[in-house]
Amino acid sequence: MTDATALYDVPGPLTRRRHLLYGVLSTAVLAGIVAWLLYLLFSTGQFTYTKWMPFEYTGIQELLLRGLGNTLKAFALAAVFSLALGGLLAAGRLSDHRGVRWAATAVVEFFRAMPVLVMIFFIFVALKAQPLVALVAGLTLYNGSVLAEVFRSGVAAVERGQREAAFALGMRKTQVMTHVLVPQAVRAMLPAIISQLVVALKDTSLGYLITYEEFLHAGKLIASNLDYDLPFIPVVMVISPIYIGMCMLLSWFAGWVSRRERHSPKTEAVAVAEAGPGALLPGGEPPTAPRP
Repeated sequence: MTDATALYDVPGPLTRRRHLLYGVLSTAVLAGIVAWLLYLLFSTGQFTYTKWMPFEYTGIQELLLRGLGNTLKAFALAAVFSLALGGLLAAGRLSDHRGVRWAATAVVEFFRAMPVLVMIFFIFVALKAQPLVALVAGLTLYNGSVLAEVFRSGVAAVERGQREAAFALGMRKTQVMTHVLVPQAVRAMLPAIISQLVVALKDTSLGYLITYEEFLHAGKLIASNLDYDLPFIPVVMVISPIYIGMCMLLSWFAGWVSRRERHSPKTEAVAVAEAGPGALLPGGEPPTAPRP
């Protein structure tokens, strides 16, 4: 049984029965919604063989795989450039020079407030860029500006005493940022960084509006093919789980990196040093002995 704390009281028998009733009712409502959706799909013939047969054709499979590859290509480029731009703008916002700080702030606030689709269309139409270039540039400008604020807030959240101690040891500002502040801030920033990368992954679907042959564009071509008479719903039922799976895989990777970082010897040493002698690590585990 969960122990009571200052913020939580152990529920009594009546409260537990009420929570059980809430859980049963919620499950029944969700099951009813799922059953109703399945009924609509079956009643309109969305699971008939004739509507799913085109997915057996090699040409359609290659079209989907090519679109998926283009989506991953655009996401990889946008993620790398967004992280680089975010780090550069964050460094500008943390600069001691007022002019650099104001310029970086203006860039961040402008591109963070600008809709992604407007930037993509402007680069594609006004600058006459290729679809891939326009998509990656638009995603980079927006997500890089958001990540800049994530990086800046993560560095600012590190305890001020560590910065002062590093300067007292004679370290320059670049060394303080590289060796003291950024390594600690990354652990706190990682969930927000991954969340923003998931947004960038989903926003690659905007590429179909500028004729970039990504995954959603491939699904649109299949759904609009009159020779196969393939409606939109089967295409959505194929494409949506793949998008969801990619986002879940990215979230799982972030969790794996976070667990690996949390159980590293350096992280454990820092946690014990901050907590004091005789402290336990998160989860009640004793710290591991440092390797010689």
